[in-house]
Amino acid sequence: MKKLALITIVLATLVGCGSAPTTTPPSVVARSAAQDALWLDRLTWGASSADLASVRSQGRAAWLEAQLNARPAPRLPEAAQAQIQALGIGQQALMPLVQSLEAQRKAADALTDDTAKAAAQKDYQQALSKLAREASARSLLLALYSPQQLQEQMTWFWFNHFNVHQYKANLRVMVGDYEQGLRERSLGRFRDLLGYTAHHPAMLRYLDNEQNAAGRINENYARELLELHTLGIGGGYSQRDVQELARVLTGLGVNLSDTPPKLKPAQAAQYRRDGLTEFNPARHDFGDKTLLGITVAGRGYAELDQVLDLLAVHPSTARFVSRKLAQYFVADEPPPALVARMAERWQQTDGRIAEVLRTMITSAEFEASLGRKFKDPTHYVVSAVRLAYADKVVLNTGPMIGWLYRLGQAPYNRQTPDGYPLDESAWAGPGQMTTRFEIARAIGSGSAGLFKVDGEKQDRPAFPQLANPLYYDGIAPRLAAATKSALAQATSPQEWNTLLLASPELMNR
Repeated sequence: MKKLALITIVLATLVGCGSAPTTTPPSVVARSAAQDALWLDRLTWGASSADLASVRSQGRAAWLEAQLNARPAPRLPEAAQAQIQALGIGQQALMPLVQSLEAQRKAADALTDDTAKAAAQKDYQQALSKLAREASARSLLLALYSPQQLQEQMTWFWFNHFNVHQYKANLRVMVGDYEQGLRERSLGRFRDLLGYTAHHPAMLRYLDNEQNAAGRINENYARELLELHTLGIGGGYSQRDVQELARVLTGLGVNLSDTPPKLKPAQAAQYRRDGLTEFNPARHDFGDKTLLGITVAGRGYAELDQVLDLLAVHPSTARFVSRKLAQYFVADEPPPALVARMAERWQQTDGRIAEVLRTMITSAEFEASLGRKFKDPTHYVVSAVRLAYADKVVLNTGPMIGWLYRLGQAPYNRQTPDGYPLDESAWAGPGQMTTRFEIARAIGSGSAGLFKVDGEKQDRPAFPQLANPLYYDGIAPRLAAATKSALAQATSPQEWNTLLLASPELMNR
């Protein structure tokens, strides 16, 4: 009965945990270990003892500088690196991988025996799902163990911003490659990100631009490019601008074969092919267009570069994306003055993401918000595992993927192009909190399955060590009296772990 009462108290507290600050104002605890831990919680996928020691020894500025200048290929712990290298998605480039699966699909569809056809089609679907699951595993391992934590946060942010849904057509084979390209550009120029997504087959297929042709206009991608990727609602564009942009995008599509289209000699000179993406001039509207008051001369492939250049530096884009970054990192309703300074820095630096982030992170508004941003499901799950197993690499990310499905934020699984919501109201309902408590109990008891390797019947022994230096230096000093009381009444290490992971303080970052 005592245990049940404790659980009931914690759950009742959790339902409204995001509404009240759990930290002392920065003026009182400025640059204490607890405040640095909160700072790290915001910039990483969950503070670790090693991160905290690093920040305390070298200072925030040096740590942040290293994060903003991420190296191309960070070295992970050996056990994590080995898991990533063994994944099938890293064994082949995207084009041959897609083509081999496309051949498998066609072979399955060509079978005349119904039983054999159904089995072959099932095998094809399972092959797609395996690749998407491998991409999820790689993403989670990097979130857990990459030393370039800010880059991993931004990779998730950009995928969500330029969202594609894994179950559209054969996108399960493409999401890993798409995400990796976002990762490589996550701290660079926004224009490079925009160009990358506009030419990736995952985006073109997801938003139906491969169906967009002169005389058969499809506006799906054009609309989301303006509304969700750049200017934002109220950014100064009209329905006519959507239509004109759709004309610019005609002919940009996907070709899964090695065979180019048959073109007239004059058109052949305009043809472009980069991997699976092609520009087919026979499908392009070569008439002049007017977009946002600017004339776009009908000259083919070069039109897209002109338009992307225009959108990337537009003041509405700077404001819209800066606000979304501030919503992700600072507050559900970010301070307008902070967003204005971020947008100004955007325009001063040609949309250099690292510089916009620096403006945000070094602001007084950022510091004042620490500990008050409610964790979405991915932040909660990853931060809980990082706290529990900071020095021991998990061997199976399957349970984490399962938890994210239960919590409604599985990787690559947002069906609509707007991406997962970033505000507390989407994730703080009673059902969500109950599930989080169950996850906390699974991790805290050591029976989560994170160390169960395929082919083995049981987990390898790995009891979580939550009472670590991070806890004593960075977490314990900011626990509320109610949380301390609940922890003091725990009757076992497992129960203590569960109550800490389910505490209101660990639901915020």
